Amino acid sequence: MLGRALLASSALFGVLGTFLADFNATHVLNPNWPPHARFHNGQTMSMNACLSLATLYYTFRRTPTAAAAKDSLFTAAIFGSLYWVTGMSAILYPGSLAMDPEFGEGFPQAPIFVGLGLASWVGWWVETRQMGGRAKVE
Repeated sequence: MLGRALLASSALFGVLGTFLADFNATHVLNPNWPPHARFHNGQTMSMNACLSLATLYYTFRRTPTAAAAKDSLFTAAIFGSLYWVTGMSAILYPGSLAMDPEFGEGFPQAPIFVGLGLASWVGWWVETRQMGGRAKVE
């Protein structure tokens, strides 16, 4: 169950944390942002909500066999880590900054992105190791 808890924590932080971090004066409500930047931020927030919901579905869905359960958990780990991987890769685009200069410097999101991305994969690893050969996931 620890593995599922790690997968779920990554997903729940994704749903809640993204909106808490971005729906404020530094992002969506920033008067200096052009409408198209707000569009892409909204797209990113919605994408993370969808990825998080898919993570939760595949983490907790009932399956008929241990093999199907392990496949579902692998799928959950993929969905659960995609947003965090893309968050880390965004800094690689030309002219990209992790923070608007008016709010500071650096990449304060990096430890969060790495930690939650790893939580998904550690969760998958722990849960599949604990499952053994059980026929069903309850």
